[in-house]
Amino acid sequence: MEVPTKKKYSLLKKMGLLALVLFMVGIIWVWYVLTEKYSDTSKIVPAYTVTALDLIHEFERNDSLANKKYVEKMMVVNGEVSEVEGVDSTVNIKMADSTSGSYVIFAFQQQDKGLAEKIKVGEKVSIKGSCSGGAFSKILETEYITFKRCAINH
Repeated sequence: MEVPTKKKYSLLKKMGLLALVLFMVGIIWVWYVLTEKYSDTSKIVPAYTVTALDLIHEFERNDSLANKKYVEKMMVVNGEVSEVEGVDSTVNIKMADSTSGSYVIFAFQQQDKGLAEKIKVGEKVSIKGSCSGGAFSKILETEYITFKRCAINH
């Protein structure tokens, strides 16, 4: 008995069409993610307000629970600046725990770069940003917590 070739081609056409549709959906999703615009951080109401040292200690106790609580949440972190570094088109500000070496690092939005550059080491500041999460570095033996889309909190 012969298998009709028409059905074979029909199935191949359907699979090809499905693959094309999935490819197009993937392209649209990648374009959306790459061109996504965020609201101005300074205008967003924070979910949490904490001190840098309290945040560091919470991540040191249990970074898994802290990540569940804080990741992708807008937060205000208050503390003393331990380092300011210019990086490409942005500025990073670091607040560290001098006893453990653990730190929180903030990457500023382009529109807030000028204000961030004026901050000096030792200055007490309030920074609002979206928490990217924290982890323990086995190499540095410290906990680090990163923030994105940051702005000076007024």
